[in-house]
Amino acid sequence: MKLVKQFALIAISAVTITSCIKVEVGDTINNPGGGTDTTARVLNGTIDQSTTLTRGTWTLKGYVYVNNGAVLTIEPGTIIKSDVSDKGALIIERGSRLVADGRPDAPIVFTSGRPAGERAPGDWGGIILLGNAPTNRPTSPAPIIEGGVNRPYGGNKADDNSGTLRYVRIEFSGIAAEPGSEINGLTLGGVGSGTIIENVQVSFGADDAYEFFGGTVNCKNLIALGTMDDDFDFDFGYQGKIQFAVSLRDKPADTDQANGIECDNDGSGSTAEPFTRPYLSNLTLIGPYDTTGSNSNHGFSNRWRRATRFVLNNSLLIGHRKAGFSMESAATAQAYKDGQSEFKNNIVAVYTKPYNVQDDGAKTVYATNDLLKTKAEADGNRTLASRDDVQLTDPFNLTAPNFLPKAGSPALTGASFTGMDSYFTTTTYLGAFGTTNWAQGWASFNPRSNAY
Repeated sequence: MKLVKQFALIAISAVTITSCIKVEVGDTINNPGGGTDTTARVLNGTIDQSTTLTRGTWTLKGYVYVNNGAVLTIEPGTIIKSDVSDKGALIIERGSRLVADGRPDAPIVFTSGRPAGERAPGDWGGIILLGNAPTNRPTSPAPIIEGGVNRPYGGNKADDNSGTLRYVRIEFSGIAAEPGSEINGLTLGGVGSGTIIENVQVSFGADDAYEFFGGTVNCKNLIALGTMDDDFDFDFGYQGKIQFAVSLRDKPADTDQANGIECDNDGSGSTAEPFTRPYLSNLTLIGPYDTTGSNSNHGFSNRWRRATRFVLNNSLLIGHRKAGFSMESAATAQAYKDGQSEFKNNIVAVYTKPYNVQDDGAKTVYATNDLLKTKAEADGNRTLASRDDVQLTDPFNLTAPNFLPKAGSPALTGASFTGMDSYFTTTTYLGAFGTTNWAQGWASFNPRSNAY
């Protein structure tokens, strides 16, 4: 992989490469940034020196690893397509960084190599960031990230920096190395708070949109569209903060329950520390409008399980099929009862069971769903009879949604940030959007037909 082919042509195309990237010259390809790019550029193997990918179209072929402290920089407006037969994934190892800093008018897009109309979930792997921030797994040996990439993650540096993802779209990702070990749209293992993740959209992934394995990374302005499994999945001691995130579900769902949020301390429900405790505000979690038939595995708005802790405030839970705010395990329910977890100032308007005590363990703390509802409503949460009572403009539109509240919507008032961390921007409204559409310009809700 140390060989750089056709060096003269690479220099002409102004690609800055001093690492072990294989670059092949092929047919003319369309450059979505304007003009014609006559060099088909291919990424495969290992990148072990700092590298810049210039704007244009690249093909990701197989699993590509960035290691040895290298920084992979991707210019705004770049399109990275996965090879169709040799499905790609981009893995940033501990100590290295990915700087994919797009712009509202020039987002960076990772997508399927198939033509418009043929793209589907699972066409390629996804992006994996691995850092040195704490998890609740043993550090010696370090845990290995799922997805078949066989790379460690985690450490003791809470402010570790794995780079920048800003104005980035990740489309049609999610492949399984084996059952229960998948690559998600964006997988974050032990990623630290020095990392910037803002304005990122994951669309039509075959597994989770975002999964956080420990770490302390903070995020703003996230979109999950048409995820087949969970939209936001937290495990192994994640302690970061997320504000302004929206998810919209489409059919079909995974064979497992597919949830807006799924959260565990770990797979066994142990009391390993640090406890998984995502700190969340201004989320809009939207289930499928069709609540029958092929959507039957679209499950819960929130599935708090296995001794986890959490904070979820100032958010909207809309339309999920099986339940809204759901408790599983005695330890999870007890942490909520004791104030180690928070669920405040939210609106719950789901298809069935707005409040759900899911298992016998949780029922030792809240014997009935009504007792859980009483606790939640005492904490400023509002329960609405219908998903339409939230009065968002057009939230269930799968190709051109509008998540802004209508005039008179109950979502326009009721937020409170008393006692909350200074990372969070104070709003008067609940959910991810008030009167401004921060997704406009860079996000895409119909990537199946986009011309790349």
